[in-house]
Amino acid sequence: MSGADTEGMPPLSPPARFRDPESTKYGFTDLVLVRCPRCERVARVVPDPEPAGDARHPAAWTSPAARRRLVCRACGLTRRYEGPAVFRWGETTDPYFRQPLWLRTETRHGTLWAYNLEQLDLLRRFVGAALRERPPWYEHYRKMSYIGRLPAWIKRGKNREEILRAVDRLRASVVE
Repeated sequence: MSGADTEGMPPLSPPARFRDPESTKYGFTDLVLVRCPRCERVARVVPDPEPAGDARHPAAWTSPAARRRLVCRACGLTRRYEGPAVFRWGETTDPYFRQPLWLRTETRHGTLWAYNLEQLDLLRRFVGAALRERPPWYEHYRKMSYIGRLPAWIKRGKNREEILRAVDRLRASVVE
């Protein structure tokens, strides 16, 4: 979404009710917005559609989930990555190139971050909702979902306004 598309529009209003979609943070890694190591502007980490090296060689048959490309439209930087993703909860770098996330900001309670706008929108809907519904406690994914693993300071209603302002600032920082 470009800056011109959002000018003059009222801020997104949060829904009154939120139901946990039970997604995990791993589901948001198809597109990761990072800080370009060359020009410090927004870059993207996306799945690499091209096979590495000779596609006939068995060593090139790695999982597509393990092949990524870092692309910066501002300076033209392109890098490839093959190997396992390294996920650490709460770490504000992408799991492939270890570059700082673009969508991250400090609040007085801690660091707020997201891999992409889809994850940021989910966070905004959760924080802004007056009624937050989750699966029963005995459901397996209750504690393993992205929403279930958020820090307590994000879940507290008394921090709602501050977190929503931070989310809106992060959303505004993405200008294509």
